[in-house]
Amino acid sequence: MIPYNAFVLTIGSVTLSSNLLLAPIAGYCDLAFRLTVRELGGLGMACTDLVNPRGLLRQTHKSMQLVETDPADRPLCIQLYGREVDELATAAQWGEANGAAVIDLNMGCPVDKICKFDAGSALLRNLDFAVGMAQRIVESVKIPVTVKMRLGWDDGTIVAPELARRLEDVGVAAIIVHGRTAAQKFSGKACLDGIARVVAGVRHIPVIGNGDVCSPADAVNMIRRTGCKGVMIGRAALSDPWIFRDTHALLIGGLTPLPPTIGDRIDRMLVHFEHCLRLQGAARGLHDVSPASELVHATLRSMRDV
Repeated sequence: MIPYNAFVLTIGSVTLSSNLLLAPIAGYCDLAFRLTVRELGGLGMACTDLVNPRGLLRQTHKSMQLVETDPADRPLCIQLYGREVDELATAAQWGEANGAAVIDLNMGCPVDKICKFDAGSALLRNLDFAVGMAQRIVESVKIPVTVKMRLGWDDGTIVAPELARRLEDVGVAAIIVHGRTAAQKFSGKACLDGIARVVAGVRHIPVIGNGDVCSPADAVNMIRRTGCKGVMIGRAALSDPWIFRDTHALLIGGLTPLPPTIGDRIDRMLVHFEHCLRLQGAARGLHDVSPASELVHATLRSMRDV
């Protein structure tokens, strides 16, 4: 049985209203999308798209768009990626001064354009460097620092339990673990037993599970099977931004809300569209509304099935 307080999650000095987090989905998690999801309820914290610290420090247009926020977008986690420790530390300090409640370090992105620079999941091949880098970031800010990782580089190098334990020793406040290896990318199934081993590998800090959570029942199953304290949801939220509301209701034992109607879906599409236009202007807003295509497709499927 899930304990009554399973929906409460504390990360260092930050206590969230729920234990459900929006993943840093590359190409989607701008302010317009985060607000669109937050307004439906049930979300404990949202995360930015992964941010290049060099671009952030140079305040390039793209980086500033990724970290744009406002008071309705709280609490916010800014995710940084890279391996240049000085840049990461300075970027973390910038995030702390500009609205971030949490800084997350990306040790899980498996895409080639990140890994070829020995960042993202490639850090799983050098644990000493990864731990030293995390320690430097922890020491550079007062807000909590988390790490998002995969289970290992491949099936022959499952390092997440050891790495999580070592990261806890240097002050990392929580671990987010995607239950796949870097070699898998998004193929196969997320390994819940792998996440459970990470949970067993730490002493006090929370572990947040990630991967293949497509419904509220999947989130409950992940918590039951692994003992993780929270769940991070990514791709499923693109077509079902109500998933946080519905999952939170299930976790706290309340009545599960009625599923969104076609009208609800259309209204939410319009809300996202309006956020895009307001925040980015007509030309850019019309271009960037394309990430809502998953919600559009889900709505069209609902209309077809009526």
